[in-house]
Amino acid sequence: MDIKTRRKRAWSRHGSKDIMKDERILKAMELMKVAERDEELTQLKKKIMEKIVGYFYSYNFTWLGRPIIQIPQDIIAVQEIIWKVKPDFVIETGVAHGGGVIFYASILELIGGEGKVIGIDVDIRKHNFREILQHPISKRVILLEGDSVDIRLVEKIYELCRGKNNIVILDSLHTREHVLKELELYSSLVKKGGYIIVFDTIIEDLPEGMYPDRPWGKGNNPKIAVVEFLEKNKRFVVDKEIERKLWFTVAPSGYLKCIR
Repeated sequence: MDIKTRRKRAWSRHGSKDIMKDERILKAMELMKVAERDEELTQLKKKIMEKIVGYFYSYNFTWLGRPIIQIPQDIIAVQEIIWKVKPDFVIETGVAHGGGVIFYASILELIGGEGKVIGIDVDIRKHNFREILQHPISKRVILLEGDSVDIRLVEKIYELCRGKNNIVILDSLHTREHVLKELELYSSLVKKGGYIIVFDTIIEDLPEGMYPDRPWGKGNNPKIAVVEFLEKNKRFVVDKEIERKLWFTVAPSGYLKCIR
């Protein structure tokens, strides 16, 4: 028996059904429902998130050598989703230093199969482009430079991903108009059971003036786009299970599960 077969059998023996029999895990899940109604905790989390954003906390972390610019709880949550969905493609808008695409690719490598990551950015800096494509996991990465809402680029994505099992992650320009357009353009690529993850919805919950040099802010951000999108598109809902256990996240109401 080769190592891949042994690994798959081990994973199947220790799958989610076995985990869900653990009494402590079941109790923890119930306690999360209680914690959700804890107003003192809610206010404490809000204050801590203001500090997390204000101190640029997410910039302290790398994944396999590349800056990822996410906080640890969101990284873990995305890992859970990729493992559960086992997508053919993870499509991310907003590449930055490439830590995200390398992270998703590494999880797909562990899962096995042919899964790939498509990273889209209007401006992929030369040194980042080089480091990503020279990375040991780069065989699973496709980089596309251009505006994520440019119809010509979107058509390329559809050529690659139409009919596949996809996860979409939105983390580029954080204005309401841009994110809403991304949601409208990419949502059709996600099947029942899949996800769209919209990062930086936290902007709406932060005090006014935290982004003085940016085109987004309170009233003009990804959360506003998500609210408008969900009013019209009934295929997606906020995944409350993920929402409940993520005490600290830059994506409140941003984990959108496709239910039909």
